[in-house]
Amino acid sequence: MTTVTKMRLSKETFSLLKNFAEINSNILIKPGNSIKTMSAGRNIYAEAKIQEEFDTEVGIWDLNKFLGVISMFSNPDLEFNDQYVDISNGRSSVRYYYSEASLLTVPNREIKTSTPIVSFDLDENDLNEILKASRILQVSDVKILGEDGVLKIIVDDSANTTSNSFSVVIDENYSGPDYEGKINVSEIKFMPGSYNVELTNSIISKFTHKSQNLFYYIAINRG
Repeated sequence: MTTVTKMRLSKETFSLLKNFAEINSNILIKPGNSIKTMSAGRNIYAEAKIQEEFDTEVGIWDLNKFLGVISMFSNPDLEFNDQYVDISNGRSSVRYYYSEASLLTVPNREIKTSTPIVSFDLDENDLNEILKASRILQVSDVKILGEDGVLKIIVDDSANTTSNSFSVVIDENYSGPDYEGKINVSEIKFMPGSYNVELTNSIISKFTHKSQNLFYYIAINRG
């Protein structure tokens, strides 16, 4: 029996998929209203709830190409069949075939974390400054440091003792445990916005978007 689902992608979902394409060029969308992705190195995981409800499994090998095809049209209709999706607007249409699921990088289990030992809010302006400083200073290490009653984020090159650096104080009345963790800036592939950050004793860190049903798990270096 052929399953057909007809919908239009909201701008919000299109933007999320564009963001997910930065994490991994392919994706498997399973039935429901949740989309997930994982980097090829399996050190970045992202999940979001979307407005649309999928009734069939959709495997896309080249997500940027797929989104580019959708962009050819103005607010097109997407008709999802078992093996392909028809993308159409008026007299023009594209038939786009799915990829085999076995060829895709698919998150196959839920990420479970222990109780956070450090939790803080990361303002969108601070996040933008961190990314901007990394580009201008040409350094890639983003260090989260909690000590002496202060929690701050430092951007530098940890391997270079004379590296230029940028820092921003996140909490000047920090009362949590001493903490040091490091993320490569290339792993910060977030949608714009402010985030709640949760750090544990393990390598897992969780970044939860404060105005969307969206979160990222990133492996953090505690060494």
